[in-house]
Amino acid sequence: MEAEPQQTPYEAVATHTNKIQMKYQALLDQSTPFVLYRWVATGILLFLFFLRILLAQGWYIVAYALGIYLLNLFLAFLSPKFDPSNEAIDNEMEDGSVGTLPTRQDDEFKPFIRRLPEFKFWYWATRAVAISFVCSWFEIFNVPVFWPVLLMYWFMLFFLTMRKQIQHMIKYRYVPFSFGKKKYAKNSS
Repeated sequence: MEAEPQQTPYEAVATHTNKIQMKYQALLDQSTPFVLYRWVATGILLFLFFLRILLAQGWYIVAYALGIYLLNLFLAFLSPKFDPSNEAIDNEMEDGSVGTLPTRQDDEFKPFIRRLPEFKFWYWATRAVAISFVCSWFEIFNVPVFWPVLLMYWFMLFFLTMRKQIQHMIKYRYVPFSFGKKKYAKNSS
């Protein structure tokens, strides 16, 4: 009978942390096909956060920071990974390192690859809302600001950064969330 080697405290914590991380990753993997349910849960969490901000009448800077972060994520979600209008990428495309246009009729070209995939968009948005909700319970994050100015500034940033995407969506009648429907409506012209 041999005695088992003793684990150091660090090894014991690392083992338990790895088990928790594996269970967490398994839950994330299981939630992948349930797009609508994931977004509904995130929406409910966002509603609870806004309700908390409204009832507490504070933490506007936390809400503003969350809004800017979510705007950044949304912009990355709508943006293509490879922008064909960029000359550097055009040169790379000629070399064949990024992708090429179809040369035969039966070749398929998929021009739109998102810079931020939907799952990562959901994951980082949900994580940001949860962190913001937790921050709204600590007085240190309750910086006094005049919230109407922040709101106007956020709307200005939204329309300035989303101008190109909004024009594209209007021109081509593009709907970024399909849920089984066609993403582009047939153009009458």
